[in-house]
Amino acid sequence: MQINIPTEKIQRTGTKVVGKIKKVRRTPKWVWYVLAVFLIAAAGLAVWLTWPEPEAPIYPVVEVEPVQVDDVEIYGEYAGKIRAQQFVEIRARVEGYLEEMLFEEGTYIHKNDVLFVIDPKLYKAKVEKAKAQLNKDKALALKASRDLERIRPLFEQNAASRLDLDNATAAYESANAAVIMSEADLTQAEIALSYTTVCSPISGYISERYVDNGTLVGPGGASLLATVVKSDTVRVDFSMTALDYLKSKERNVQLGHTLDDRNWNPYITITLADNSQYPMKGIVDFADPQVDPNTGTFSVRAEMANPDQILLPGQLTKVKLLLDVHEDAIIVPRKAVVIEKGGAYIFVVRKDHVVEKRFIELGPEVGNIVVVERGLGADEHIVVEGYHKLTHGMKVDPIYKEVKPAEKTTSAEMSEPAAATDEPVKTIADEK
Repeated sequence: MQINIPTEKIQRTGTKVVGKIKKVRRTPKWVWYVLAVFLIAAAGLAVWLTWPEPEAPIYPVVEVEPVQVDDVEIYGEYAGKIRAQQFVEIRARVEGYLEEMLFEEGTYIHKNDVLFVIDPKLYKAKVEKAKAQLNKDKALALKASRDLERIRPLFEQNAASRLDLDNATAAYESANAAVIMSEADLTQAEIALSYTTVCSPISGYISERYVDNGTLVGPGGASLLATVVKSDTVRVDFSMTALDYLKSKERNVQLGHTLDDRNWNPYITITLADNSQYPMKGIVDFADPQVDPNTGTFSVRAEMANPDQILLPGQLTKVKLLLDVHEDAIIVPRKAVVIEKGGAYIFVVRKDHVVEKRFIELGPEVGNIVVVERGLGADEHIVVEGYHKLTHGMKVDPIYKEVKPAEKTTSAEMSEPAAATDEPVKTIADEK
């Protein structure tokens, strides 16, 4: 059977004509290109979004502090001994039996207070005898004077010889000499009588009595009766080495002298038996001009006010002496300094967080800090923690630490400083 197909409905497919075929349009190539670019961009964006970020460089973390500038006080510590400003032994100067004791032991007495009375009878008798002898010698001197007055005009009239005049003159001069001798004997007897009343030569605290009433005292017996101590102001004695003396000279410090052209002068503070610091200062007023060859030290003395009698003569104590003051010194923590054979160095952090290994010259060590003499500026920052992992030129991650400025940086060249008190420290001049 023959099928008639319209020619306009027929499309050649190569060899056959198959049914009714619709005309198919091809997609343009540029669309495929756009789609490909879009897919590639989407894939790239997905890769970029999911791609892990590169790790940031890890820098060593260090603790950084600014350099401090402060006045640094350098102390030395020595063993000292306290003694009274005045220590007087009350002794019997004449022999006799002790009759009275007119004071209470351990109390404060004043100058010229009567302390003891020695039996005065014998010495009163000597005074009376000296007075009688003086009166006798005065009478003889008066007679000799009258005889001389009678002989002299007779000699001028040739009524008396030269021998008579010479004898009268000698008798007169001898009688006057006897008067002077008797007056001296009377004075001596009165002085001896006054010694029977024993008075205090100074004001201070008196000890217990060393003899009892009725005891024979004086040259032939016990002479020491008591002691009086004036300790309103005490003296502190201690010894320093010749090396300390040389160091003080290098800083123009003259122990025992004060200088007006300096803001400070050597003073001492002392530690009490309970390890607390005595609240007053003492001024060094004497230094021995020579060194003891046996010990290699020289004696130094300071005066210290003691109004409340806290310090007792004979007491041993620790003495802190101000040896030097480094004004406006650059100080850094001791833990930030590294010491090796080549010298001491410290790590300085620059503004770009790069560390610099800086060699420095050290001064005195002050507790937990040290003075830097050369090699470090006052406006720089240093590494105080973590320097063991650093090398020169390495970049770091700094943690800045704020440091409160200290009022005063002090040091004692010793193992541990004396405890401080809340009360202001005073000097003898303040008390006066």
